[in-house]
Amino acid sequence: MKNVTDRTSNPFGMRPPFERQDAGKRPAVFGYGDANADFQVIGGYPGLHGGETTGVPFTETDAGVGVQELFRDAGFVAGPTSDPRLENLFADYIHMCSLPDGREPTPEEYAELERYFDAELRAINAHILLPVGERATDHVLGEYTTQRGKLDLEMENLHASEIRGRGFMVVPIRNPTEWTDGDRETILETLESILASDYRQTKGVATTVG
Repeated sequence: MKNVTDRTSNPFGMRPPFERQDAGKRPAVFGYGDANADFQVIGGYPGLHGGETTGVPFTETDAGVGVQELFRDAGFVAGPTSDPRLENLFADYIHMCSLPDGREPTPEEYAELERYFDAELRAINAHILLPVGERATDHVLGEYTTQRGKLDLEMENLHASEIRGRGFMVVPIRNPTEWTDGDRETILETLESILASDYRQTKGVATTVG
């Protein structure tokens, strides 16, 4: 049964342990968007995919804005870049807390916050999971599919592929800052193809890789 909350930011009231943050930066960048969404885009951490000032995932940084613009072109996003409106899309991070100088979390810091991400993911209960970048893709494939041990974590090969999950379909996205010729067109075409399909029937159904 889908949730019914209409809160846009941190709809389920997550309270992770905040780390020390830089002046002017938010202590955390909470999950944001349509809490009843069928699509969930998942980034790594605020220093990479943005939001430490805006409080909105996938803003401010080149990698973050690149992801937002992709979903804008696919029809999920409207409004200003720093304060977007998301329809049928929820955005969040594996590690939502900000860290000094925007540094990447350590494996231990990721592990500390993964339970908050997991709780939010299960509450959203999206059909399509879209991890962005190697760290998010590694976690999603490892936790929500049986395929991680069969796949090399090469984002250029996994990009825009469709992978069977345990109740989800997973579509990895290479970080926009690493896109080469055709990568943007490929993932946009994949999103458009999924939207044109009866994707609500894909939960738990085997799909293809590559």
